Amino acid sequence: MFAVLEPYYFFTLKAIAREGTYRFEVFTSIASLAVRVYLLRVVWVALYARNAAPHGVPLHTIITYSTVALLMGLILDIDQTRLLHDKLHDGSIVVDMMKPISVPFYLFADGTGEVIFHAALIVPSLALALLIVHIDVPSAPVLAAFALSFFLGYFVGFFLNFMLNCIAFWTLEISAVQLIVTWITDLLGGQIVPLLFFPAFLQQAIFALPFAAMFSTPLLIYIGEIPPARYLQVMGLQVLWIVALGAIATLMWRAGARRVVVQGG
Repeated sequence: MFAVLEPYYFFTLKAIAREGTYRFEVFTSIASLAVRVYLLRVVWVALYARNAAPHGVPLHTIITYSTVALLMGLILDIDQTRLLHDKLHDGSIVVDMMKPISVPFYLFADGTGEVIFHAALIVPSLALALLIVHIDVPSAPVLAAFALSFFLGYFVGFFLNFMLNCIAFWTLEISAVQLIVTWITDLLGGQIVPLLFFPAFLQQAIFALPFAAMFSTPLLIYIGEIPPARYLQVMGLQVLWIVALGAIATLMWRAGARRVVVQGG
C-alpha cells in the first residue's frame, strides 16, 4: 500500500519545499493578513457605531468572524490544482500522462503540500492578529464541528478549482473565468460579509450554493449561528456538494484527457 502512495508522498514534500523557497512572500503573506484584519476591524467598528447590531450579531462576534475568515483564506484561497492549467498551457501534461502515476492524485498531492505549508502560516498569522483584535473561542465540541466543516469546505473548493482548471483542456487560458468565480465566491461565500446580512429572500438560495459550503457554513458554526441540532443538515449539504462536484470534475478530466490523446495522436 505504501509503495503505491509513496510517489504522492514525495510530491507533497516537494511542494512544501517549493512553497518555502520564497521567504519574502511568506513574510508578506503574514503581514498582509495583519493589515487586512486591522482594516476590517476599523470598518466594522465604524459601521456598528452608527447602526444597531444586524441580526443580533454583536461587534466582537463579527470581528471574530472576519478574522477567522481571513485565517481560513490562507488555505481556501489557494488554487490547489493550478498546476494542471500550467501543464496544459506548456504541453507538459502529455509527459505526465505517460508516467505510471495517476495525474489527478499527483495534482492533489502537489496541492496538499502547498496547503500544508500555508496552514503552518496560520500560527504566526493568528499570533499577529491577536495583537490587533480579540477573537472569541467557542467550546471544544463547537471547535471540533468547525474543524470538520472546514475540512469538508476544503474539498468543495478543491473540486471547484479542479473543474476550473480542466476548462483549460478546451480554452488553454482561464484567467477571466477564474476572476469571475473568485468574485462570486467572495460575494456569495460569506468570506467578507456574513450571509446573515443578506436579504432574507436571498439567504436560502445562497446558502444552498457550493460557495457558502466553503466559507459560510464553518464560520457560522464557529460563531454559534448554526446550532448543534443543524450540524448534520449543513454538513450533509457540504458532503452532497463534494460528491456532485467530484463527479463533474471526474467527467471533465476524462473528457479532457481523451482530447489530449487525440491531439497527440
